[in-house]
Amino acid sequence: MTASMTPAELCAHFVRYDTSNYGEGKSAGETELAIEIARILTDAGYSPEMYAPEPSRTSVILRVPGRDRSKPGVLVHGHTDVVPAEPEQWSVPPFEGRIADGYVYGRGSVDMKDMVAMMVATALEWAADGTVPERDVVFLWVADEEDRGDWGAGWLVQEHPELFAGIGAAFGESGGHTTPLTAVDGSTVTLVPIAVAERGTLHMRLRAEGISGHGSRPAPGSAISKLIAAAQRLNEHQWPLQIGEAVRAYITETNSALGYEVDLTDDAGVAKAIDQMGEAGLVAGVTVRCSSTTTVLNAGYKVNVIPGVAEAEVDVRCVPGTFESTQAVLAELVGSEVSYTFIDPGEPTEFSQHSPWFAAMRAAVLRSQPNSVVVPYCMGGGTDAKSFAKLGIECFGFAPLTIDPEGRRTAGVHGVDERVPVASVNGGQRILSDFLRAV
Repeated sequence: MTASMTPAELCAHFVRYDTSNYGEGKSAGETELAIEIARILTDAGYSPEMYAPEPSRTSVILRVPGRDRSKPGVLVHGHTDVVPAEPEQWSVPPFEGRIADGYVYGRGSVDMKDMVAMMVATALEWAADGTVPERDVVFLWVADEEDRGDWGAGWLVQEHPELFAGIGAAFGESGGHTTPLTAVDGSTVTLVPIAVAERGTLHMRLRAEGISGHGSRPAPGSAISKLIAAAQRLNEHQWPLQIGEAVRAYITETNSALGYEVDLTDDAGVAKAIDQMGEAGLVAGVTVRCSSTTTVLNAGYKVNVIPGVAEAEVDVRCVPGTFESTQAVLAELVGSEVSYTFIDPGEPTEFSQHSPWFAAMRAAVLRSQPNSVVVPYCMGGGTDAKSFAKLGIECFGFAPLTIDPEGRRTAGVHGVDERVPVASVNGGQRILSDFLRAV
């Protein structure tokens, strides 16, 4: 049955596997879906392999040999885990995998079981028509991207680097999604951003200590006071503009396609340029500078007791080229009264938009959508690319989705009623297969 499914139908099929990742090593388990993917591939004549650091956290890998094995191979990766859902807030059950009104509904339908399905569909298509790609193509369906990758990409890179031998470039989330924008003359511009960079992570755990005491007798220098002061400094710090090559290209090329001129020499000019980009400016706005946001606070156990320890966690993102300098600023902001450690720091990634890899992605998009404007961009968040980059692999975000002919758009990522247009998934798979055949 699955061999004859469309990519969108496969996406719905995979949504029905609850692979919720709760963080800190807790998960509904990716293994059941990994077994299903391996079964489908095996039935098509392939010999996929499964790897797991522990039984419930399994990843699947398949290497398809190319015609010229002397060329660097390519890695295509998609994560099988999803963020948890709150069913009471949804209009459809989040793991039903419903196809209705031209959409695939369900948790993970966009992030990223659509890509997981497109990868499987591409492998099945090749098996059916005897396709041999130009170079080795490694498909990886990987666990634990929605946390830190300790049970997925990070573990594979550390424990099984041989699986990625000979790989020159990797392609995964998040990029290749088609975005219609309105130009200054009222025409529609079909924008397709491809990720060539990601902000780095310098997440922090803060700890302040003070003297415990009775809540009715407050004393200066309590643990909570020290912690709140440090957290506030981090939250309110005005990080300066630091526009890297990818971000500059994204802003200038998008504005040019829309018919606008830009001046990126000061905050006002940057803000204007980003505003002119419409919805495409959302990601630009968070990649022109670093950010630090306190997200977790822990202190106290009883209302009339002053605690001796207070802790917090801070989400810190740094733009490419600032990994070391950002750490120095953070140390100054935290100050001497609060200690801190970094939680699984990950350096920013940045690769060339002028590379043959980017040219091949652009060409594949234009073969499908000739009037598209393909631009590089920097992700505001992070992906498994950070793990693969440690092996010297060039990493890009390319999980293509085409325009839905009736104007449907993806929605609900990490939120309620997550959904992806059926036509976008099926069209995206055609681009992905074409790209991997020709690259």
